[in-house]
Amino acid sequence: MTNLHHTTRRTLLASLAVAAAGALPLGALAQNFPTKPITIIVPFSAGGTTDILARIVGQGLTTELGQSVVVDNKPGAGGNIGGSLAAKAAADGYTLFMGTVGTHAINQSLYKKMPFDPVKDFAPLSRVATVPNLLVAHPSQPFKTVKEMIAYAKANPGKITYGSPGSGASPHVSGELFKSMTGTDLLHIPYKGSAPAMTDLLGGQTSVMFDNMPSAIQHVRSGKLRPIAVTTAKRSPELPDVPTIAEAGVPGYEATSWFGMFAPAGTPKPVLDKLHAALIKVLNQADVKKKIAEQGGDVVAETPEQFAAFIKAESVKWGKVVKESGATAD
Repeated sequence: MTNLHHTTRRTLLASLAVAAAGALPLGALAQNFPTKPITIIVPFSAGGTTDILARIVGQGLTTELGQSVVVDNKPGAGGNIGGSLAAKAAADGYTLFMGTVGTHAINQSLYKKMPFDPVKDFAPLSRVATVPNLLVAHPSQPFKTVKEMIAYAKANPGKITYGSPGSGASPHVSGELFKSMTGTDLLHIPYKGSAPAMTDLLGGQTSVMFDNMPSAIQHVRSGKLRPIAVTTAKRSPELPDVPTIAEAGVPGYEATSWFGMFAPAGTPKPVLDKLHAALIKVLNQADVKKKIAEQGGDVVAETPEQFAAFIKAESVKWGKVVKESGATAD
């Protein structure tokens, strides 16, 4: 009887503690937040652009919030595995998600079944950065320009292979858009992140990549990869001599990658407000802007409402691109 009495008493005390915590004013909850480390789930492997940006921002948030911010890489399924884990995480502010144009604007049109709802399951905080994709080739490839690549592709259907961080990631859809607009047959090879895809390109196992600039630019600067063109409407200040795909022979071509921070839906507003304020402060720091600019990216600091409206517009835009290109989640 005594053990049963003690067990019942412990259960009752635990229930009362939970109830008391729930009764705390939301303002007090935010005031005390955070009291333990925060995790940023990155839905791609270490070394890729999503990972690079998460670590830059995480370092700044560690200082601003006074708690360690750690990056947890959960790659696979074009970002859907990490996205699903983040969507199902406790809505307490201690799990954040570095989402991408793929996870929040492309995948819902590309995959027949999604493990999460990119709108209903997340609370957007702000975009972090936009970056060009950079079309790079292994030096062994027999082409140096967009026009030469198109001619070679048409003469050798299916011979040019291009790796991507996964089906639905912007480098994948950038490649599909290129195929659609040029009438070429390129073979897509999806990986679980940019880093393993880049490893195979550097080793000559694949021909080209439409990679996010931050994870490709170092290899261009070292001479290990040949830059062909950038996917944005304007040239990149970091590689001013590299033309855009549009000016190099595919008029109207444009594709831009973006990355943003999210919390699980249902996170208390005072906690979201505190996270947002800290994130914006970090993004406006000169050294953070410099680090991201050196990677070829542009910082974007905005309100949650602006970010939500942007995502809505991007979903429509990329939904049309996926449909018109015939892209599929291989």
